[in-house]
Amino acid sequence: RCESLVEVYFQLQQQVMAASTELGPELLPRLLERLNEVLSSLVKSSFLVEKQPPQVLKTQTKFQASVRFLLGPQLLKAAPKPYVVRADMVTEKQARELELSNYSNTLSESTGEILHNTVALETNPTSGTCCANFKNVLLKKIKRCERKGSESVTEEKCAVLFSTNVTLTPSNISIHLQVLSLPIVVIVHGNQDNNAKATVLWDNAFSDIERVPFVVAERVPWEKMCDTLNLKFMAEVQTTKGLLKEHYFFLAQKIFNDHSASPEDFQNRHVSWAQFNKEILPGRGFTFWQWFDGVLDLTKRCLKSYWSDRLIMGFISKQYVCKLLGMQPDGTFLLRFSDSEIGGVTIAYVMRGKDGSSQVENIQPFSAKDLSIRSLGDRIRDLVQLRNLYPNTPKDQAFGSHYNKEQTGKD
Repeated sequence: RCESLVEVYFQLQQQVMAASTELGPELLPRLLERLNEVLSSLVKSSFLVEKQPPQVLKTQTKFQASVRFLLGPQLLKAAPKPYVVRADMVTEKQARELELSNYSNTLSESTGEILHNTVALETNPTSGTCCANFKNVLLKKIKRCERKGSESVTEEKCAVLFSTNVTLTPSNISIHLQVLSLPIVVIVHGNQDNNAKATVLWDNAFSDIERVPFVVAERVPWEKMCDTLNLKFMAEVQTTKGLLKEHYFFLAQKIFNDHSASPEDFQNRHVSWAQFNKEILPGRGFTFWQWFDGVLDLTKRCLKSYWSDRLIMGFISKQYVCKLLGMQPDGTFLLRFSDSEIGGVTIAYVMRGKDGSSQVENIQPFSAKDLSIRSLGDRIRDLVQLRNLYPNTPKDQAFGSHYNKEQTGKD
């Protein structure tokens, strides 16, 4: 524990001072200087971000954050008044310079204007903690950097730097404390939110713990991407039912634009940032992430219980739907996420002609707005042509618990 190490430091300091005459005038100052360096390093490493600012941060929007000084209760108890912690925006370049200097340099200029950016570092005797809680902070404006090539503003990462100067008792050493938040993407409009989330997701999932701020790989193994998409899906939708192998196969076909490879072929491939959220999908007006995020949002808002009950196949291509339903009885249906629209779920069902030939029909996708007017369960109940959920579960048995109890005759 940090407190124990500090006690060891003070004991060592006393022992050095007690042996000062034996150590001599040359060795004593060198030992004391080295001890102070060790203490300074320990103290600096105990200044932490306890509550991170939002990683997608909109200007003119209030946010909260907090920092904690682990050694504060022990080292600052004799301070005449609370020290003040300051929050500043820094660019990726500034963050890199601070890291390379081992946080010995101080910030020359903030890259944005933060209101209410100074808070007292206060010790709570009950909990024994020393924290600065930023409860009413607002990023008024941001100063953009020069970007490289085709880089967009939603790929630009910055951070909040929290800093303060403290004087330690009883040694009377002055130390500059500073710590960086996680990387942040600043947006000025809600329509940038989707792309900003992509940058943050990629950085959080694929960056090394020890790195130069905020370097991250341009290409990652597809298997790692599968794990990331699965964790993101379960966290956003708040479900324990994750993605399945067949879902990953469909997603791989989509992101690599390859319908001839086998599931095993994709396992050894790498996916790039450009494939994830820069290149428009063939024949569409959106990227892979924009499409996937639309599915996330729809499922979270309208389809959580259906997904958790495994009533939605979801990630499946039109071609594979035809293969599954082609030989099924009339009225067999399944649910899949729309391929052509962002945030839509569609119902595919079998309809047989008088000659016995089967035809697979796809109902126009339902959006979150549609499903807020009438739920998916009730829409399935309404559609008389739907009989059995693939492969052979009667629809009332599968979806009965999702029907709203309506008064007959008053629809």
